[in-house]
Amino acid sequence: MEDLKQWQEQILQLTKYNKNNLIKAMKTVNNISGGKTSAYLAANYPADFNLFSLVRTNDKDCIYPDAKLRQIVSDKIGVEFIGTLEDDKIIHTILDLEQYIGKKIEWITSDFTFEDIIFQRKSIPNVAQRWCTNMLKIEPMQKWWYKNFEEPIEARLGFRANEQRRKNNVLSKLNENGFITAKVVVGKHTNGNNKWQEFDWEKPSFPLIDDGIYKDTIEEYWKDKNVRFASINNCVGCFNQNLILLRKRFDWDSKKMDWFIKQEKFMQEYQKSKNKTTPSHYDKWKTPYTYEQIKNHKLQLDLFESDFNECDSGYCGL
Repeated sequence: MEDLKQWQEQILQLTKYNKNNLIKAMKTVNNISGGKTSAYLAANYPADFNLFSLVRTNDKDCIYPDAKLRQIVSDKIGVEFIGTLEDDKIIHTILDLEQYIGKKIEWITSDFTFEDIIFQRKSIPNVAQRWCTNMLKIEPMQKWWYKNFEEPIEARLGFRANEQRRKNNVLSKLNENGFITAKVVVGKHTNGNNKWQEFDWEKPSFPLIDDGIYKDTIEEYWKDKNVRFASINNCVGCFNQNLILLRKRFDWDSKKMDWFIKQEKFMQEYQKSKNKTTPSHYDKWKTPYTYEQIKNHKLQLDLFESDFNECDSGYCGL
């Protein structure tokens, strides 16, 4: 009888422990980028939610060619979808993947298009000021989290077993509680300025590193599956790509690459109108070259998409 009372007391204390949120099972979220690795994560490590953040443009020269799919994407993200600065095939990737895993993928996007943010900030992202990943990918995820949850989530990242450096970079951002924090607008001050609050929002995990999953396993897995992938991910004009790949992108994605030239010219004209002398990292994607100079460069030999791999594209940080 005494043993029973002790056991009941233990259960009571454990219940109080749970009510105080000192132990709680976190919701799991797979972050999906559109590449084979994060798709492998979604297919083999089922989570409570699968999350994809789409980079948008309102430039009609970059319009997504299929009107029906444009409407489907618009319905999913809740705003009009004109086009993306990523490879158009990424739309097929996420739709195919959703069918393959048999579970909903949450489509999210920034409140602003890429060019909207450039106009607001009056600067172009690059290695010196890499704000694009944060504003176009991470902040939309944080807003989605804040809207749907009251506690931190476990964010599963698709880093492979050989990507320990990327893992360490993420871990270096953890606070003393082991979480990555989010700074979210929670209202307005009396003077009209945004009221911000910082929260613990995610605890990152790395299932593919934990299980020793390398690229060869992932490539083999997708060989016979009905999911279409772009050969190279991220925005087509990502400044992390090497110069030769950027030059070839003008052959493969000319209208989207011309969008990157437009943004540089906008910034240069803006600075002239303000009679400002601007540091080069404000008006160039890849110092010291403009993308127009890269476009006009003559390649000495013909190159194909298969001559490059995802290491040449740089990583958008997810």
